[in-house]
Amino acid sequence: MTEQACKLVNALTPGHDGTHAVEPPPTGQRAQVVRDLLTRPDYKPRVEEADADGMVALADSLRVVFEAAADGDLDTAATTVNSLLREMGSVPQLDRARGGGWALHFHGREHGLVVGWGAGIAAGLALAIGSDLAGRLGLCKADPCDRVFVDTSKNAGRRFCSTRCQSRMKAAAHRARQR
Repeated sequence: MTEQACKLVNALTPGHDGTHAVEPPPTGQRAQVVRDLLTRPDYKPRVEEADADGMVALADSLRVVFEAAADGDLDTAATTVNSLLREMGSVPQLDRARGGGWALHFHGREHGLVVGWGAGIAAGLALAIGSDLAGRLGLCKADPCDRVFVDTSKNAGRRFCSTRCQSRMKAAAHRARQR
């Protein structure tokens, strides 16, 4: 779920991706963007424009969590996640897994795209913040980029949202040393 959170934040909130300005998709195009972000081979959601607007609002809240966690402000991150958990009514449930067996999922207080996804994402972030994984929620260190990521490296040393930003910063550091 944290991977989905990153996709939503990076596509639906304003800022910079590398050196390119990012704006949320305009009204009328949001539903298609959200549909593309959530679609998997086994899942093709029906997304109305109102759902897409709700996902943009969810992404704004998720950005607060990532930024706070990246700054070491776990109080703000936890408070924001707690608000999302209450708002979405996150409830754990064991569901049949695709390959057989059971998997733990979190469902919202009602059926709906925003509440359903929001409940699972909020629970995933709560598990990360409530454990020693809060430091794995990151904000790209390449100026001016502000895209978010989850550090899945073995040594917890990831600092950039992509290899593109990492390469850009290494090249800039190399040029600075050459001068």
